[in-house]
Amino acid sequence: MEAKAQARFVRVTPQKARRVVDLIRGKQAAEAVAVLKFAPQAASEPIRKVVESAVANARVKADRASERFDETELFVSAAFVDEGPTLKRFRPRAQGRASQILKRTSHITVVVAPREQKEGAR
Repeated sequence: MEAKAQARFVRVTPQKARRVVDLIRGKQAAEAVAVLKFAPQAASEPIRKVVESAVANARVKADRASERFDETELFVSAAFVDEGPTLKRFRPRAQGRASQILKRTSHITVVVAPREQKEGAR
């Protein structure tokens, strides 16, 4: 059973968040959380929270459908970062000028699903 979680308007630039998301794509959910817990990048904390939320969503979906739930079977089937709205700020510069500062935001999406079993390997 596939489960999805999103974090929107996260104050991390999408470029920096994509570097971290590339580390966990295709990994087991528990392994992805462990990698993110010790990753030095600032974007790893909100991404870790999204992965944990997706696992919790999978648990709730399995309970509602009265299905067996095993967290060790889950893996990150899709993880991507989209660009959110950009906050525009101004910084004073020399000689009365002002320069624009762009504070970018991200929408982080993580999908977890159990691995598909092969037909012959039962």
